[in-house]
Amino acid sequence: MNISVIVPCRNEIHHIVKFLDSVLAQELGPSCQMEVLVADGMSDDGSRDLLRAYAGRSPQVRLIDNPRRIVSTGLNAAIAASTGDIIVRMDVHTTYARNYIRECIRALNESGAHNVGGPWRAEGNGVIGQAIAAAFESKLCTGGGKAHDRNYEGEVDTVYLGCWRRELFAWAGLFDPALVRNQDDEFNFRLRLQGGRIWQSPRIQSSYTPRNSITALFRQYLQYGYWKVAVVRKHKAVAAWRHLAPALFISSLMAGVVLMLIAMAAGAHPAVAAAGTLLAVEITAYALVCMTASIRCGKPLNPWARLILPGVIAIYHFAYGLGFLAGLVNTILGRSEPRASREIFSALTR
Repeated sequence: MNISVIVPCRNEIHHIVKFLDSVLAQELGPSCQMEVLVADGMSDDGSRDLLRAYAGRSPQVRLIDNPRRIVSTGLNAAIAASTGDIIVRMDVHTTYARNYIRECIRALNESGAHNVGGPWRAEGNGVIGQAIAAAFESKLCTGGGKAHDRNYEGEVDTVYLGCWRRELFAWAGLFDPALVRNQDDEFNFRLRLQGGRIWQSPRIQSSYTPRNSITALFRQYLQYGYWKVAVVRKHKAVAAWRHLAPALFISSLMAGVVLMLIAMAAGAHPAVAAAGTLLAVEITAYALVCMTASIRCGKPLNPWARLILPGVIAIYHFAYGLGFLAGLVNTILGRSEPRASREIFSALTR
């Protein structure tokens, strides 16, 4: 069996060698052959030199150019250059169990699904990184999505990374090159709309390292929210209603502020008091929900990480919701991609 590992990469000089070492250490069956195709987004930090040197001493590794620099075009370029019967996507900022690929293939065979993967587990570094990782797996942040449930096995609407049989792409198509973010969600949504099945197995184990700064997290989820609108616009449907919750919450807060300002301008003091009270109740209730989720979080955490966890959860919601609303405004104005603040919505955040 021939296996192709496809990896989008850009400016990963501090991580790429360790990552490739871990991939080549995968425990495959004696009849399996593996190639690793790294689609580099024209890195300018020395990553390309490292990749060339690594490929020079490891024939299994190949460097593929990705001049557009975004994940979707990198994945498509790697798929086009691949030769394997099975295609496995991997990410540079994730560590993998040695049997990761073997379990992916096992899940493909046993489930009969079109795409398989493991739960999206996060392990952060430092106080902020731990809090970000804990929020990442919180049901309050994920809306109860099964992809973040470490123990769930069964069908899901999307799955982390992915493993497919080669012929699937001829049927379902490739990743949408118009999407800077959410290319995985869109691909899996499209796959399910065409009758495909997606399967998650807890035996497929990996651990993702999230961003370790609040600023990077905010930008990341601002982009996720923004590009989610492009997915909705493309399919004229939402993959899951939970994706709308942050934007609806922020819209309600904005509406409360606007109503209060209108009442103040009109001199309607009872209306000002009523609007202010409703706004205060909503914010207080939300804060209590965030604090309760933080207290109930079963993930081992540094005490300081648990202390800031409610605020980190709020960052996820507000960044995603604001990005979604910005995407809606862009759509209403008839724009296919961001014009103002292009760097905010389209620049990579690693």
